[in-house]
Amino acid sequence: MDDEPEPLVLRTPAHYKALGHPVRHRIVNVLRQRPATLGQMASAMGLAKGTIAFHVRVLREAGLVRLAGTQHVRGGTEQYFALVSQGFKFHEDAGAEFLMQAALAEMLPARDSEPGETVLRHLWLSAEQARALAAQVADFVAQPQQADTASGSGEAYGLLVSLYRADIPKLPAAE
Repeated sequence: MDDEPEPLVLRTPAHYKALGHPVRHRIVNVLRQRPATLGQMASAMGLAKGTIAFHVRVLREAGLVRLAGTQHVRGGTEQYFALVSQGFKFHEDAGAEFLMQAALAEMLPARDSEPGETVLRHLWLSAEQARALAAQVADFVAQPQQADTASGSGEAYGLLVSLYRADIPKLPAAE
């Protein structure tokens, strides 16, 4: 039995507004690793704790982040925040442009020693081949990550995959 909750379906303007700001998008990516306090997020992101608190509040009000627990420290209480779901998906076929803009916003220039490739290729596939390719990609990205984020090994790499019917006219067969 899989105890991973179903991905949250993004459908309200509040969802899109919350995820549309680059700081909130980065907070979501930080919280994909594990629940964290405002101070931990501020330290990881190099931002003021008050800035993080504001953006976490927007994410909570949109229903994307929840209070995961508290811990008593030095006479105070630290709050740990977590995503309501490890995955989000778009309602019906909305969201491709949003995902592309989010990927562009977080994309760092590749260093000489790093792998990195951004290409647009067009494939001529049957509907059956397209379904098979989509299933292979889904299987690949569903595999557990090998990097141990707790020990600090590895760096985050983004993978944006979009399989879509392209608006490219097809020439008639050559004579």
